[in-house]
Amino acid sequence: MLDTVQVKCTRCKTVFRERAKRMQSGFSRQCPCCEVVLFFEDDSQDTNMKRAMRSARHVRRELRELEAAGAKSSSGGMSRRYGGRGRSDARAEEDAE
Repeated sequence: MLDTVQVKCTRCKTVFRERAKRMQSGFSRQCPCCEVVLFFEDDSQDTNMKRAMRSARHVRRELRELEAAGAKSSSGGMSRRYGGRGRSDARAEEDAE
């Protein structure tokens, strides 16, 4: 899943991407095409900004849920990097024979 959100510039109508984690109330960014400064506020009257902020909230919520699900599943078992002593124990048994 992508962690970016599409933003439509209010001046030139160019669509560009911005990271959802950055897009919180009070964030500002320049349009890469016309270089106008866009302000991202929750109470903005601009429909393009409202849509971008809503989708950023949705993406951040999904990322939090994925992180929480990943933490729950990995905390119960061993990590993928865990090599353990299983292989060396098997070698010890072969050497004993």
